[in-house]
Amino acid sequence: MNKTELINKVSEKSGLAKKDAEKALNAFIEAVTESLKSGNSVQLVGFGSFQVKQRAAREGRHPQTGKTIKIAASNIPSFKAGKTLKESLK
Repeated sequence: MNKTELINKVSEKSGLAKKDAEKALNAFIEAVTESLKSGNSVQLVGFGSFQVKQRAAREGRHPQTGKTIKIAASNIPSFKAGKTLKESLK
């Protein structure tokens, strides 16, 4: 499912107009992004939690040359599914 399909589904399930569903989805994405940027996690009970994890610096290989390269440490977004979401998929 892509973003357009998700907007259509949210519109259908909530009774909102597609424009309003798109605004709501964009606001949700923006709010989660801002929270993660500021170092906070976002927890949606039953659904899951979004958080930032730190990836350590490491060595890798350039795929064309095979030379060893250094990959810098970075922060990556992470999602962990909640209990209710996990159980609904069984």
